[in-house]
This record gives sequence, C-alpha cells and structure tokens, in this order.
Amino acid sequence: MSLHSLDPRAPWVISTHDLGRRPGSMRTLSPVLPAPADLAVGMIGVPKDADVELDIRLEAVMEGVLVTGTAQTPLTGECSRCLDPLTSEIEVDFQELYFYSAEDAAEDDLLLDGELLDLEPVFRDAVVLALPLSPVCGEDCPGLCAECGIRLAEAGPDHRHETIDARWATLQGLVVEQEDDQEG
Repeated sequence: MSLHSLDPRAPWVISTHDLGRRPGSMRTLSPVLPAPADLAVGMIGVPKDADVELDIRLEAVMEGVLVTGTAQTPLTGECSRCLDPLTSEIEVDFQELYFYSAEDAAEDDLLLDGELLDLEPVFRDAVVLALPLSPVCGEDCPGLCAECGIRLAEAGPDHRHETIDARWATLQGLVVEQEDDQEG
C-alpha cells in the first residue's frame, strides 16, 4: 500500500491516469492556473494568483511521463535604474521526466505520486531562472541622479551638480578672495 502525498485537487497537480503506462500514449492540456506565492527574484516577480497560461504535452515513455510545455505569465516589479513600477510578461519553456519508480530515477529526479505529478516545482524553476536580475522599464532608462536622486529622464540632459574635489576645496576659497582683490 502506498501513501500519496499530492492532493489531486491542487491546481498544479496533474493526473496521468488516461495515459496508462503505455509508452507512446500522449495528451495535451492548456490550463490557466493561479501563480504560486513567492515566485520572484530581487526586484521582479510573478504576482501571487496571477493567471499562468500553460500549453502542456504529457507523453508516456518507458521510464515515466515526459512533460513538455510552455508557460506565459505576467510580471510586476520595479525598474532597477529609476525604481519606477513596471509590468511585463514572460514566456518560459520547460521539459521534465517524472519517473514511475525511484529505482529508475537519480537522486534529484522527480517521481510520479501514483498517477499524479506536481508541475509547480518545474514551472517555478523555469520562471525563476528566466527572470531578469536587473529589470528595466526601458533599455534607454537613464536611472536616478547619484547626487540628488531625481529621475534623470525628467531632469533632462543639462542636469549637473558642481563637484569640488575635497583636496582642492581650500584653494577654491583663495581664488574667490583673489578675484575680489583685483576688482578693488
């Protein structure tokens, strides 16, 4: 008797019952599932419960069930240059073999839980690896001014700060005094 740990009603759990264990049998699915929580890196991620559009092909092979698919989902975050909010979409491809038994599988391979498989870890890995580490609102985003923090896109090309090298700051005062002496 085997104890099943996957809940067949969970959104990311898929039944392979109709494939049987007949190599060559196949079926396709196109579900829209809610995004799992905590699917983000740094400044961008998939909003919890956002619609994830999937196109999946399940194929029975000798060792298990081969899952091949594409997932499309929205992203939200902030620009790493100017910190403005941003939204976009990402599309990722994934492929994973779920083994029938632990004897055929290596340590890190995924196993079927009876006739059920959990697609969430495969989807999570594919999305997290594809997320940009430094998302930008546009490739030409100039970011923020390092001196005052104003958005450089709003400030314009003439935005400048006078910087005086601290080693020469005392000499700056002498130049002003000397100019005053020449005027009088």
